[in-house]
Amino acid sequence: MPRRALAAAVVALVLPLSACGSGGDDSGSTDASGKVEGDITFQTWNLRANFKPYFEGLVADFEKKYPGTSVKWVDQPAEGYADKISADAAGGTLPDVVNVSPDLVAPLAKAGLALDLDKAAAKYKKEYLPGAWASHEIPGTEGTYAFPWYLNTGPLFYNKSLFKEAGLDASKPPKTYDELFDNALELADKSDGKVATLANVPTIEDFGRYGVELMNKEGTGFAFNDAKGVELLTRYKELYDAKALDSQALTATPESSGKKFLTGAVAMNPGSALDLGNFKKQAPNLYKNIGITDQITSTGKVNMYVMGVMVNAQTKRKPAAVAFAHFVTDAQNQMSFAKKVAIFPSTAGSLDDPYFTKEDGTDETRVRIAAAKSLKNAVNYTPVLFSEQMKTELRNSVAKALQGKVSPEEALDNAVKACDRLLQQQG
Repeated sequence: MPRRALAAAVVALVLPLSACGSGGDDSGSTDASGKVEGDITFQTWNLRANFKPYFEGLVADFEKKYPGTSVKWVDQPAEGYADKISADAAGGTLPDVVNVSPDLVAPLAKAGLALDLDKAAAKYKKEYLPGAWASHEIPGTEGTYAFPWYLNTGPLFYNKSLFKEAGLDASKPPKTYDELFDNALELADKSDGKVATLANVPTIEDFGRYGVELMNKEGTGFAFNDAKGVELLTRYKELYDAKALDSQALTATPESSGKKFLTGAVAMNPGSALDLGNFKKQAPNLYKNIGITDQITSTGKVNMYVMGVMVNAQTKRKPAAVAFAHFVTDAQNQMSFAKKVAIFPSTAGSLDDPYFTKEDGTDETRVRIAAAKSLKNAVNYTPVLFSEQMKTELRNSVAKALQGKVSPEEALDNAVKACDRLLQQQG
């Protein structure tokens, strides 16, 4: 599995240099009509090691469908992927079709290097889930800048026996943040602070799922320090003080949170099908009492991670590049990829396939069905302009509020100021 985008901010520093790159005679045009022919290059992100036969087959099928085309497939390692794209963009050597995540697309789109698919490939829009297509839109900019490819999300696991011991109904886990906070305080109270419900501090996705407006419509500033944002952080502070949020949440990693859940010190934790196998081996008692529910949300829409396939706006082979990017992400090819790895297609209707709906008694299928159901109207809450540095600023501010060093309001004001400053540097 490729890692999600990391150092997207790095890309922005180099990209403005390349905004007026050369390319074909029609490099500024979004017209992708014309004969599908010629040589193009397709770049993936850390996929060759595990999926070489799949991609070689994909390329062969495309070349067979469109005689006169030739696709050169290149794969880049996970480490330094953003830097590689940045260097290629600056040097005018960006491949014709590129595997990206939304935060990598943003600076490329601003630099005029990502093709606007709302203009060049609007006829395909209806083939994809609306939330997936929208995930490669850039605030303050018209257009959509990559085909949505594979999606991922995970359900929330909970320990039924801990819920029962606290007198809570284990068959009705919390669905909204209000229910979660009430249950968490109850669990902490009944266990004398020994059982926390959560092991992680709120992230930008939590603010999104809570219904906070994360950014202004123009994409020029962040807005998660509004009254609703302050309300969420205030509630988390209440949990932290009551030991309903684990005392080590400020420094938690996914691994450390997973261990806390495994040992029964934490009642709820996000996860995947792989975790279930782990519980079965390492904590059979937990495995017997495992509950699976949707992510907590007050909007009714869970968070999803999305990968995309972008077309270089400067390509000299626009018809072939657009046709290939669509081919990689069409329903048939996405479905066959989803059966090789634990990801989900972004194409409309694919999640109704029996593979995503029919129970067969296995843990993997149980989790896959739960995740697929929640993805139909899921949203990528992380703003495309929200960099890794910004995530660190938010995390540091949240930590200060939970420790009582600053008020939740002041913490979020500081975080927004720091993120806005980083945003100006990007621009």
